[in-house]
Amino acid sequence: MRKAGAKDEILYQIAVNLYLAVIFLIVLLPLWRVLMLSLTPFGHLDNSFGLLVGPKDWTFDAYAQFLSHPAFLRAMRNSAVITLGGTAINLIMTVPMSYALSVKSLPGRKWLNIFVMIPFLFNPGLIPSYLVVTSLGLQNTLWAVMIPGAIGISNMFIMRNFFMEIPQDLTEAARIDGASELKILFRIVLPLSKPILLTIGLFYAVGHWNEFFNPMLYLNDQKLQPLPVLLRNILMGVNMNDYVEYDAFSTSSVQSLKAASIFISMVPMMMAYPWIQKHFVKGSLAGGIKG
Repeated sequence: MRKAGAKDEILYQIAVNLYLAVIFLIVLLPLWRVLMLSLTPFGHLDNSFGLLVGPKDWTFDAYAQFLSHPAFLRAMRNSAVITLGGTAINLIMTVPMSYALSVKSLPGRKWLNIFVMIPFLFNPGLIPSYLVVTSLGLQNTLWAVMIPGAIGISNMFIMRNFFMEIPQDLTEAARIDGASELKILFRIVLPLSKPILLTIGLFYAVGHWNEFFNPMLYLNDQKLQPLPVLLRNILMGVNMNDYVEYDAFSTSSVQSLKAASIFISMVPMMMAYPWIQKHFVKGSLAGGIKG
């Protein structure tokens, strides 16, 4: 029986590894093709096989022209401001609310949890949100993209569940010693919550970095539009004369430029994830255990 069990375990591991290898190839091959296309010079795009193994002649013209153009630099700056500022606002709003709902002695805690779930289950829709943003005078400001949705309800509940996993003996001892709830939060809870802070911060940052619908809706000023909007316009092939001097990209093919813009937009998040990978799994699992 033991040999049969060991054989089944080996077969299971082989099947899992094969499955993961297939998923890895499915994810990797499109990214690799985009990278090779961005490095392919004009006139070599008819070689489809070369886009998988690599072009014979490499060129970084598309990257050089894209990175040096004022439109890209402006869009990158706007995306950085939206991502960093929006993530900071998200965490500043989410952390205290998550901690408050994790305190079991909070009066009316059950009803507050139900109240918080209402906007998560019943979204008011686009028109009421647009009317609120415009009535507050936030249109054509970066605040219109960062402030709405300051608290992600699903992220808030994940963080709340993580806070509930912290040993109650620590917080109760602090309360007995006369510590306030703010002091408990900043001196005890947050130092133990690095995994969940980095995990939720990554969720928020990726959402802000990739968001293009709200900027298109609220930011009519082209100087305020972030990188996803510029990328979308390039990929959709719209008239870029209002954004950039499109002829400046003539030394590279349009396909190479599009591929380079896609790859550049992925680099920041690809660089951020390995840095917090060791905390990501721990924060996700611990935050999703207790309901």
